[in-house]
Amino acid sequence: MTDEPFDTSDADLAERSTGLASDLLKDRTVLVSGGGSGIGRATAWLAARLGARVIVSGRKQEKLDAVSVAIGARGLSCIGLPVDIRQRDTVERLFDQIRDSHGAIDILVNSAGGQFPQPAIDYSAKGWRAVIETNLDGTFNMMQCAAQRWRGQARGGSIVNVVVSPRGLHHVAHTCAARAGVMAFSDAVAIEWAPLGVRVNCVAPGAIRSEGWRVYPAEIARRYHNTNPMRQVGEPWDIAEACLYLAGPSGRFITGETLEVTGGGHLWGETWTTEKPDHFVQASRTFDPQGSGPSG
Repeated sequence: MTDEPFDTSDADLAERSTGLASDLLKDRTVLVSGGGSGIGRATAWLAARLGARVIVSGRKQEKLDAVSVAIGARGLSCIGLPVDIRQRDTVERLFDQIRDSHGAIDILVNSAGGQFPQPAIDYSAKGWRAVIETNLDGTFNMMQCAAQRWRGQARGGSIVNVVVSPRGLHHVAHTCAARAGVMAFSDAVAIEWAPLGVRVNCVAPGAIRSEGWRVYPAEIARRYHNTNPMRQVGEPWDIAEACLYLAGPSGRFITGETLEVTGGGHLWGETWTTEKPDHFVQASRTFDPQGSGPSG
């Protein structure tokens, strides 16, 4: 596997082919959290190309500006508004600002999040809280604020949460726990919020080569194409297409679903975000014709 750039260029995102209709999101307003990089950035580009008015949010205004300027240069609609999803008051202000300038959003894609690789036995309390507060609490803040405003405006909407596929994903137990909470909450409110006309779904990426890989050792990341039966890694564009398929009218009869975009990795494979411990290396060799076989 070659050392390719972590993030696709703006020129590529502006021209990348898509199987979605070019007017799929015409006249719709889409809010993408974590829109300054990686999956969120690709989702913003695709939504704008499909006709949406796009708002990207995140903590770093300069990253949001870079995305909105690049998209705007193509004659598409995108603005960047800062938010810290962990802080409820800043989330409330974001939605109030959007209401004042756009009236309402139609689609929320929650792509913001973060984690670090480490065995769970070594987590600090601060490290655990940082991941839970961002990935679980922050996603809840965005989801509830969107739903409350849709209820107040007597209109529906669509939410897609980017989570993780936890099967075979190791040494990021904190994000597995947080994202499992998001998936469970999404299932629950898909029922509760259905009478409001609100659909809620999740997309679970597998090994996706994006900026988020920078937290993993390079030698580990180079092996990720072997963590699924297709022996490939995905790209942010793959996740963007999945998110907007579910979020838009193409997914009108889908709610409470988690779409796995893993190359089959959630069914077969091991994704170790640090070196695989010897105990499990030896276990794997039991099935290796060239290995030593089981001992004892």
